[in-house]
Amino acid sequence: QVQLVESGGRLVQAGGSLRLSCAASGLSFSSHAMGWFRQAPGKEREFVAAITKIGITTYYADSVKGRFTISRDNAKNTVYLQMNSLKPEDTGAYYCAADPTTARTMSLMRAINYWGQGTQVTVSS
Repeated sequence: QVQLVESGGRLVQAGGSLRLSCAASGLSFSSHAMGWFRQAPGKEREFVAAITKIGITTYYADSVKGRFTISRDNAKNTVYLQMNSLKPEDTGAYYCAADPTTARTMSLMRAINYWGQGTQVTVSS
């Protein structure tokens, strides 16, 4: 049974930083591209960042480029999202995802296989 468990979300002031973690189990971690997505209240889920299976290449939404960094530790079966210079518009539920295709495909949000249950990030102004 595949499990993706996110952690690290909390209330933070604008301009602050957070690091989200996602621990994966039940799958061959290094055989899956990993990604982060978010969903604000009343809005559709959107792509945030993705990383290739061995962590060489990363993809970012334009809205987070230069502020967020995705990374992974295949020895720990964990993917991270470092978020700096947070803005109120970054508020939302952040979801970890895994897919055996490619990080590029994940960035297009096509048929992602596995999702976590989400962790809430709230940025106050």
